[in-house]
Amino acid sequence: MNAHGGKQLQYGLIGAAALFMAGCASDSGVEEVDANGTEGSPGGDLILAVLSDANTLDPHTGNDVPSGNIQTNVYETLTKFNEDMELEPLLAESWEAIEDDVWEFKLNEGITFHDDSEFNADVVKANLERILDEEVASPRKILFEIIEEIEVVDDHTIHLSTEVPFAPLPAHFAHYAAGIVSQDVIEEDYANMEAGGQPGEYINENPIGTGYFTFNSWAPGDQIVLDQNPDYWGEPALVDTVTFRVVPEDQTRLADLETGAAHIISPITASDFGRLNNTDGINAYERNAASITYLGFNMQKEPFDDVNVRKAVAMTINKEDMMNGILEGTGEVAVGTVNDTNFGYSENVTGIERDPERARELLAEAGYEDGFSTTIWTNDNRERMDIAEMAQQNLEEIGIDVEIRVVEWGAYLDATASGEHDMFILGLSLGTGDADYPMHMLFHSDNIGPPGNRVFMEDDTFDDMLHQARIEQDENTRLGLYEDASNYLNEEVPMTFLYHPSHIMGYRDGVEGFWADASGFYQLNEVTIP
Repeated sequence: MNAHGGKQLQYGLIGAAALFMAGCASDSGVEEVDANGTEGSPGGDLILAVLSDANTLDPHTGNDVPSGNIQTNVYETLTKFNEDMELEPLLAESWEAIEDDVWEFKLNEGITFHDDSEFNADVVKANLERILDEEVASPRKILFEIIEEIEVVDDHTIHLSTEVPFAPLPAHFAHYAAGIVSQDVIEEDYANMEAGGQPGEYINENPIGTGYFTFNSWAPGDQIVLDQNPDYWGEPALVDTVTFRVVPEDQTRLADLETGAAHIISPITASDFGRLNNTDGINAYERNAASITYLGFNMQKEPFDDVNVRKAVAMTINKEDMMNGILEGTGEVAVGTVNDTNFGYSENVTGIERDPERARELLAEAGYEDGFSTTIWTNDNRERMDIAEMAQQNLEEIGIDVEIRVVEWGAYLDATASGEHDMFILGLSLGTGDADYPMHMLFHSDNIGPPGNRVFMEDDTFDDMLHQARIEQDENTRLGLYEDASNYLNEEVPMTFLYHPSHIMGYRDGVEGFWADASGFYQLNEVTIP
């Protein structure tokens, strides 16, 4: 992939029980669903039953996957990743580094937003300036903070000067948070801010992009409805509408799939994988994920301000049992932030091995030879609740008494952003294909709180390691710097890296053209339903 110094990142297909399009090669990565039974046809209302509601429809002020799944179907980005995690054009037709620290993007012409306003270089500039605006306080600022100057050359050419040469920049534009919003709507949002409103408030109610679908309605906690965009600049989506129904209970979602009340459901817990495979009329869809699930510590709260305590917890968690007992063999054990879907992954990273006896010694060295009481926070996701219970049982072995607190998704994000937690379970999609983004988001001191550093890590040494890796131009040297950074994290232990999950979803016979990208975002433009 050119954006990553010539390295092409490819996914292998992971044992999906779904039947796939016969014309797709088995080594091409993820493949589209092509179900048995009645063939799909254009039109109709595609119904997805999902675990959680969106938090916001503004791509620049949100940072959660349920919101991203709506945003990716309303807004578009300059670049995109295909099924094999290869970078491709989208709103930008091409890009190149015209100098070591200057990227030129050529934009597609003739594209309009859902409000009929024109897409051009001025719009891209306005979007970037908004993401970088301190008053907006975008949690996604880290994607583009390396940009020092934005120059509109002509209507469809833009130059971006970076403070240092930065090869991954085009890939950052593929992240869903880089969705391009109508400039008219951005201006209305700023006017609303001047009148006392919050950043994103207007956009949240008026989500206007260039995507396959337009916004219809949102009943918070119940459903979001999108309509096909008949004026889409490329090939329009094939269904008339898409309804995202919020169904928090796993078994209810499964029942909806079985009865036909939903065409697609997400997520599927690993424990329900067999039910999908053994029930006529429904199927499992699985793909490897550019994602990390972790148990994080609040490093600014006792006793987790002590590295020995954090390491003791990490040494006690039985990740193998977690993989086999809860995930039923799906996904892969994590030893660091990224897996092989991202540049920066290395087999030379030394993980933390399970050793409860040594963990007890570390607790004693920290002054907690009799253990202590604490909490693990999680959201209302059955898989994460199961993980919390297993961690609770593991930590009993070394005298740590854990209370589990289950919090609704939106409140959970707010609580962990403000540091109310002790330990917490969360995940992050690795949406740029490069370790620079997730490591900055999760651990850099500039991103404490809402932007993503919910472990509250403030470490000048690590910040400098990330800076050196960011500016290094030699690919092999840069990889070595990420190896060092990963090993440093396993010494400081801001979190226990648990696993890289598989994305598992369910779909009915007759649903065709559906796939999910490596971040788990639904690709719905070619879907047909019976």
